[in-house]
Amino acid sequence: MTLPLPVLAPGPPGAALPVTERVKLTAGQWLRFGPFLAHLVVTRRCNLSCGYCNEYDDRSPPVPFEVLDRRLTRLRELRTWMVCLTGGEPTVHPELVRIVARMRELGFRRRQLITNGYLLTPDLIERLNQAGLTDLQISVDGVQRNATTVKVLEKLRGKLIDLSRHARFQVVVSGVIGSAPPQEALEVVRFARANGLTPRIILLHDGSGRLNLSAEELAAYREVKRIIGRTGREASDYREELIEHGRAPFRCRAGSRYLYVDEHGKVGWCSQTRGVFERDLEAYSFADLEEQFHTVKSCSEGCTVGCVRSASVYDRWRPQQV
Repeated sequence: MTLPLPVLAPGPPGAALPVTERVKLTAGQWLRFGPFLAHLVVTRRCNLSCGYCNEYDDRSPPVPFEVLDRRLTRLRELRTWMVCLTGGEPTVHPELVRIVARMRELGFRRRQLITNGYLLTPDLIERLNQAGLTDLQISVDGVQRNATTVKVLEKLRGKLIDLSRHARFQVVVSGVIGSAPPQEALEVVRFARANGLTPRIILLHDGSGRLNLSAEELAAYREVKRIIGRTGREASDYREELIEHGRAPFRCRAGSRYLYVDEHGKVGWCSQTRGVFERDLEAYSFADLEEQFHTVKSCSEGCTVGCVRSASVYDRWRPQQV
């Protein structure tokens, strides 16, 4: 995802927490180590089963609203600037609109949703407008269905048109290279642009988490970057380094600037390192943020997780303690 850097201020105007919700972090603490972005899993269940995905199942119940409310409140106490609802597939959660509305009540500056788009309707889009959603991200794996995915333009064309007509929030449509013939990603990007949506490109990694592009895929990637221009250069254009050298070292601030909160309320580094590091969100403290800010992650050199890299860019000049 493309993560805009926040305005470094104690908090958004008019977004003070109710007096019953005690703010744990001071503005100064947040400036040093606080979260820019948190991904919050609202359900692990998904209505699809894409062959490349390891972040879903077909049976988990949705996390109850009351539990999510506590987690959102804790994220706000940590002065998290942007929360992104993820899964699984968030639109299968029966109280999704209520969750988004609660995010606005708590004062998060950006309120995002990642979805496969299958369950979007004009009515749901309007209710998300009213609830205060600010950003929606949808990745489209190609044009035609194949053995790997049905999350393709032939199935989602109408949903994207509905978004272009009705959404009052920003809609980012990501073409994907690695799940279909690479030229199909170009068609997805062109369709998004033609309908007033924001195009982006995603490169699927292999089973070891590394990029391994064919010549045809690389050519398609270069053409997409040319089409979308400056926005294609995410997080210091780290993908160019990965393509060219197989490594792109950076100072990963996962667990601090970026939080991944799973369906059990555990904070981890990211979706690809689940189980490596886990701590309860409701007990997460300034000390945890500071510790993870300085923790060197052994996987960072070949990392392909764009949101973590984007959240870490602001602090690239600051050292880490080994």
